Amino acid sequence: MIATNSRVGEILAPSELILNEDGSIFHLKLYPHQIARDIIVVGDQGRVKLISSLFDKIEHKVENREFCTHTGWYNGKRITAISSGIGVDNIDIVLNELDALVNVDLETRTVKKEVSSLNIVRIGTCGALQPEIEPGDFVQSLYGYGMDGMLNYYNLGFEPEEVELSRALTQHLGMDSFGIQPYLAKANKELANRIGEGMHKGITATASGFYAAQGRALRLNLALPEQNNLLETFRFNDLRVLNFEMETSAIFGIGGAMNHKCCTVCVAVANRPLKKALTNYKPKVQELIQLILDRLTN
Repeated sequence: MIATNSRVGEILAPSELILNEDGSIFHLKLYPHQIARDIIVVGDQGRVKLISSLFDKIEHKVENREFCTHTGWYNGKRITAISSGIGVDNIDIVLNELDALVNVDLETRTVKKEVSSLNIVRIGTCGALQPEIEPGDFVQSLYGYGMDGMLNYYNLGFEPEEVELSRALTQHLGMDSFGIQPYLAKANKELANRIGEGMHKGITATASGFYAAQGRALRLNLALPEQNNLLETFRFNDLRVLNFEMETSAIFGIGGAMNHKCCTVCVAVANRPLKKALTNYKPKVQELIQLILDRLTN
């Protein structure tokens, strides 16, 4: 993703940058001083409390709707944990409002000239698409393949490798003839290398839903019944599609365009080809949280 800061100095109208009566950002209900530069994004509010239970000290606790934020200290470093809820639509809110907290003067509503960059790590759960990934294994996303459409609403620049990989995967899946316009964005290499040692690494498919969009059929038939088989068999040099989840492509795309360093790590709670699932996955999530906290602060 090509980072941009094209709206420097622009004053954002009250209808576009909405603030609460107390001056906090609209959905997250946060002030700039309440977030750290290292941010862990999780879907579940309960995981925010799990993360902050490991903090040495908690500074701020803010909760509004599904967005729960705890900021504190771990290993001498300031960390923020925030819940996004499920889906790229919520990521659109979280990423834009986190960025506004550091890159817009909220008092004057003016886009700052100097861009501040956040480290944003998503910790989540996923469904594995390759047989060798056991439920309970850790998976790191090097690329997010967006089958959700979110980034199509933005005028963004993609790097040649993102365009080439997206085109190859879209043609392999037949998505171009299905009427969907997927996109692909990559993780920040520096941050990914810092936290991903020992994990499965590859492409993550980000879906717009949990059931049909990820090839699950309950009472309704699928429009793309071969989708998961095609994802499993895709090869591009040494890259494969490893897993399904619902947020990564938007984090990489929106966050990368805003010059933030973003990456995703997930616990595989199911293996789709083998039809296996790990119902007691919470200990593995806790293990991953501890690992990421240690790697972010050492």
